[in-house]
Amino acid sequence: MSDDFARRLEEFDQYVMNHIPIRLIRLSDMTFVGRDDVRKHFRSSVPQTNSFGIYKASRLVKYAILSHRWLDSGEPTYEEMKAGSLAAGPGYEKLKNFCRAARQYNVEFAWSDTCCINKSSSTELDESIRSMFRWYRNSEICVVHLAKSTTIKDILLDEWTERGWTLQELLAPFYIKFFNKYWTPMTNDSNDKRKEATTEILQTLEKATGVPHHEIYWQFNPGPSKVDERMAWAARRKTTRVEDVAYSLMGIFDVSLQIAYGEGGDRAFCRLIEAIMQAGDPSVLNWKGAAAKHHTSDAIPRSPRSFLDRRELKLASGGRLEMTMTGLGLRMHLVIVPLRLPLEMATGTGRDRITFDCLLCPNIRIDITVHNSLAHGQYQYALGIINYSLVRDGSREVVEMQGKSAGFPLRCRKIDLFSSSTSAPRTTGVAGFETVYLEQIFGPWRKIREEG
Repeated sequence: MSDDFARRLEEFDQYVMNHIPIRLIRLSDMTFVGRDDVRKHFRSSVPQTNSFGIYKASRLVKYAILSHRWLDSGEPTYEEMKAGSLAAGPGYEKLKNFCRAARQYNVEFAWSDTCCINKSSSTELDESIRSMFRWYRNSEICVVHLAKSTTIKDILLDEWTERGWTLQELLAPFYIKFFNKYWTPMTNDSNDKRKEATTEILQTLEKATGVPHHEIYWQFNPGPSKVDERMAWAARRKTTRVEDVAYSLMGIFDVSLQIAYGEGGDRAFCRLIEAIMQAGDPSVLNWKGAAAKHHTSDAIPRSPRSFLDRRELKLASGGRLEMTMTGLGLRMHLVIVPLRLPLEMATGTGRDRITFDCLLCPNIRIDITVHNSLAHGQYQYALGIINYSLVRDGSREVVEMQGKSAGFPLRCRKIDLFSSSTSAPRTTGVAGFETVYLEQIFGPWRKIREEG
């Protein structure tokens, strides 16, 4: 056996044991097979030579995968499928029609989330949920059943476009085929994701889901980037279990969370945001509204809906922020720009939309919603700029900020920021401000909860 062939066999084994579903349905006899069975079935097909460099394990192991809206009851279960005692009914009919459609694509195996996961095993359930995006991506064909649609126009009102898990089931596969309620193909194309495929279905999917059609037909690249835009796609989707709002987005952002049903939707979503923040993409901070009830930080949004009313910020591409969640809150570097509270607004309590003046740039005015139980005058306000650069100007270090900057509205207990031991901020001849290191003798800066 040559070294190259041995390497291909090892790559094949690794792929089968780690990158396809734990079990599949063998279409020839409608029974379960495990990964080891699949490995033995295809291993003899691994080529001994790879003269043209086209061999990939994923091209050998082909399976179909189902995307659908679960029935309220009557879906076939793992236990029933294992025992070979599937009861007649709409759930069983759906499974049979899916397998029939899968055979049209010359695959020998199929997978459905209704019956192919042993949900009584917490270990298997955890792996399945974390791997779901990858399983859909590696499928030969994703068969989508739209149970409420007859025509392409009906997709606009189909429940499939409103469910949390079906977002990644739309984005992950390279090949996808839509079937209507009667299991009739909705287009004449073999792959409804092809760029040159019927544009009507892509345009309809864009209207129904809010996902740009180029993100659908192109090879969607998962990862913790464009967080604000991608969160907005999920904002109006619903899940039966509240934790699934977060779990269903793991694959889209390419992060991994321990599955802990019962922790609550808020806690699960906070953990998702914390995992995304580790990549440092500033778009994760581009949200509006009330903050989540996080134990240390007000910089985490409540849900994907917080990103709906976001501002379209065009920050410099490639910029990354160092963000770390600590026991004291979110740790990140900011440029603190003091704001002046207008004298006429320095008294009173309650929720107000106040226009603040910038002390360093008088031509900048910023609107901030504040809600105090004490008088507004009890606080010092500032803007914490996140996108800036430090440059040397001779012996001085100068902060440069872009024409389009973003930041957090902050406040702290009113204590004189510029004590006798520090220097007041000074403008410079360079675009930006001279860096002044202040003694932190005042209360901690906190993000204003009412603002994203």
